[in-house]
Amino acid sequence: MSETDPICPLCQRPIPADVPQSRHHLVPRLRGGKGGETVLLHQICHNEIHATLSETDLARDYCSIAALRAHPRLAAFITWVQKRPPGFRSKTPGKRRVRGR
Repeated sequence: MSETDPICPLCQRPIPADVPQSRHHLVPRLRGGKGGETVLLHQICHNEIHATLSETDLARDYCSIAALRAHPRLAAFITWVQKRPPGFRSKTPGKRRVRGR
């Protein structure tokens, strides 16, 4: 971990270079966000977003970091993951969202 590591906007922890990371489209590509704003996240944070919300929900109601952080399940995840070191890796905890909701 170094002082130049980017900060994950979801969990507010540094993202070390050796930790899986990915870009999240704030508006999903399939819902009009192709070429739109992206944010760099820990892979575990990105996985939790997509395990929690559908592409439609993301496009309609959760297309900002503030909205994502306010979602009850994601807020609980953030509280949980903030207690882990920046290099923490895990499978996405909890049940995946139910398709069709």
